[in-house]
Parts: sequence; structure tokens; C-alpha cells
Amino acid sequence: MTKFAIGCLVQWYEVEIISEYISSVKSAINNYDKSKVRLDFSVVLNQDLEKFDGTPHEFEWSFGKIIKELELLRYEQYNIDFRIHKEIYSIADYRRDFNTKYCELSDVLVWGESDMLAPKQMFVILDQLHQQVSTQNPKYLSFFGGCKMWDESWKLLEHPKFTDKPFIDGDTENWWSLRYTMSESEMDSINEETESPEVVVLPQHKFNGCGLVISSEVIKSGANIPKGMFFVHEDTAFMLMTQKLLGNIPQFVIRNILLVHNRKHHSKRYNVLGEAGIDPTNTGLLRQQHDWYNRAYEASSQNLANLFNPNYKFKGWKDVI
Repeated sequence: MTKFAIGCLVQWYEVEIISEYISSVKSAINNYDKSKVRLDFSVVLNQDLEKFDGTPHEFEWSFGKIIKELELLRYEQYNIDFRIHKEIYSIADYRRDFNTKYCELSDVLVWGESDMLAPKQMFVILDQLHQQVSTQNPKYLSFFGGCKMWDESWKLLEHPKFTDKPFIDGDTENWWSLRYTMSESEMDSINEETESPEVVVLPQHKFNGCGLVISSEVIKSGANIPKGMFFVHEDTAFMLMTQKLLGNIPQFVIRNILLVHNRKHHSKRYNVLGEAGIDPTNTGLLRQQHDWYNRAYEASSQNLANLFNPNYKFKGWKDVI
């Protein structure tokens, strides 16, 4: 059987949504084999960037709630490793470290996210895929069908039930909307309609970081998130580095199995100072209330645009805060 590692970074303000991610991943593991799946978490307590809107006691309670969730997984004998970060530690940092560590311990890596719901068929289908393709194509990427994405260019990655639905800005009521928060049971109902997975090979790479599947051989070849990517755009940078090193290796998409990305979850940013009174599903507007975020986003964008520019010096946190 294929050995998997699935990793997730948890910022302190994600306390209200992490249990949903954990529940879905447990269902997927229980449908496969506990001994073959490594669960990894990094929990970030740092408040240099985003500060908790409450008392220190309330913050400790919030942090404790996350740790109890993870300790329960260990008690239930899942193969889990987790650690606490008190320094600034971004998604780029985490995914780079996760790739490096687990490419030696597992056959296939999965990038989890706190606002992700994993289909319970995940590991069974990925095991079948790996067994079928790994001899001829040991270096490959994969992705499941997703919810409504940002624009038409993402249609190849959308689950068929979402593809022909319209974009309605601000819609939080319809299950196919960009800002709708879907439950695990709703996802399961959609996936139960599928009798057999439809796997397609994309003509060129297209993915975001939520639920990305990577064969460990890709990371072993040297492809990883560059150190110069210190904040966001780590998924695009990884794609560019992979293409630079390995060319257009296969990306398999399991189109008719839905993996949910609740990127506009109404509880995604719990008690962040300075965000009260703003629509909680407008995560972009929430983040833009913080000057550091706008500077860091711009610096990350410049780093990405100059990834292969020999005359460019990468920006980092010291240039932002």
C-alpha cells in the first residue's frame, strides 16, 4: 500500500475551523489504513503580525482548544506529529519544511489546509493512482475536483457539478458559490453520486495549494518552494520550480471527486484585532486592514515575478516589518 503524509499549518485564529478539517481527514484515513498515513501539523502562536482581540487568558483557552484536538488524534492512535511555533512562520515556511521532511518518509505528499475538507475516498483513490502510474511516471502531481474558483481559467479543476454555475459576487447562500461554506456531509453527498473516478491529465500544470498531491520523487529531485518565497505565492513558485527542473510532468486531476476549499469560511479569522464589523466571508478585505499584509503581499509578488532574475535580490520579513 502507498504511504502518505498530509500536512497542515494552523494559525492561532483558525481555532474555530480546524476541527472540520480534522474530521474529514479522519474519515479519509479510516477508509484506508491508519498505519499508512502520517498526519502533520504546525501550530503558530505568534502575534507579531495579527493580534488577538481579547485577554491573554482567552488566548490561552483558544490555543489550548487546538492542542486538545491534536492530542486527541494521538490518543486515538493516529500517526501524528505536531509542533508549536512562537516565531513568525508562514505557509511557505511550513510547506517547504513539510516537503523536505516527508519526501523521505512517504510515497505521496498532500498539502492540507485548515479550511479544507478531504473527501473520504481520498487515500483509496490516490493509492490506486499511485500504483498505476508510479512505475512509468514516478514524478507526478495530482489534484481533486474543486469548488467554484476565481475565474474561467480554473474550470479544468472544478468538479463537474460546479462548472456551469454562474459567478455571483457576494453570494453566500447557494452551495456552488465562491463564498459558500460547505459542510462535510454536503461534500459526501456529492461524492456518493460518483460510481467511478474520472481521471484526466492536464495539458499543462494548474493548481493552488489546497489539496495539492505530490509524489515524493518530485521533491527528491530538488523541486521545492524557494527560500525567497517567505509569505504567499508559494504554490505558484513551487509550480514554476517544478517546471524548470522537471518540465511538464503529468498532473492528474480526479475531476468527479470533490475536495472542498472553504476559502471564505465565516469563522476563518477568529478574534483578530482590527477586523470587527467587516463581513467575515470577505477574507481579502479583512487582511487588507493590516498594513504589514499589503506590504508583505506586494513583496511576495515581486519575489515571484523575479524568481529567475539573476539581478534581483529577494525581499523578506525584514523589508516588510
